[in-house]
Amino acid sequence: MNKSVFITGATVNTGLGIAEKFAKEGYDVFAGSRSEEKAQKVAEMLTEKYGVYSKGYGMKIFDESDVIRIFDDIKKQGYLIDCLVLNAANLGIKQKFFDVPVEEFMDVINTNVGWNFMLSRQAALQMKEKGGGSIVFINSNTAYRAIPDRVSYSASKSGALGMMRAMALDLGKYNIRVNAVLPGMIKTDRWENNYNDCRSALSNYTPLGDIADFEDIANAAFYFGSDLSKNATGAELTVDGGNMIQLYPIIEK
Repeated sequence: MNKSVFITGATVNTGLGIAEKFAKEGYDVFAGSRSEEKAQKVAEMLTEKYGVYSKGYGMKIFDESDVIRIFDDIKKQGYLIDCLVLNAANLGIKQKFFDVPVEEFMDVINTNVGWNFMLSRQAALQMKEKGGGSIVFINSNTAYRAIPDRVSYSASKSGALGMMRAMALDLGKYNIRVNAVLPGMIKTDRWENNYNDCRSALSNYTPLGDIADFEDIANAAFYFGSDLSKNATGAELTVDGGNMIQLYPIIEK
């Protein structure tokens, strides 16, 4: 039986890129999405294109019973998961500090921190039974560098990074590694469509002169998710074209 990976938000953009990377490397892929129909379509594509076993799951956000249901079903398929990639996120866009309802603020925290804890715990139970595994957070450089009108998102990514380190400490004795990839701007469909004027954002001006594509993030996720990083835990890999090293972006006139 192949090694296996469960990926949240696996049907579009970065998540789909990560799913394809693992499938290309021979992993059987369990794909999570808010839409079960989309998740199953991606699973069918992965099986047809890469010859791996794949199954899609519709997911209910911040619902522990649903998380347990999914991991119970993975076990029924004959698997104990080898890798969990936490890619799905609530982006918390356009949340004005003085106007955002507390409920909307907490939706971001619950999704990006609480839900990921639930998923990690169920994955870790299987990894503990199997004798090891890897949990990969797709975090963000906004864990360190705040951006306007995204207070809940920045708070959630900082919190998730702290949780990653704590999990790495608690789970290391079970040979479970926990690490984080920190992307900057990525060429998602939101970037292509210039949603929220993101193509004008200063984070596009990187020292390398370009921002990440899906493959860049997928390669980093696979590094942490596979045995390539077998002695790495509690670590961060920033993939942002060098954005975090600069005091301010250099814009050529």
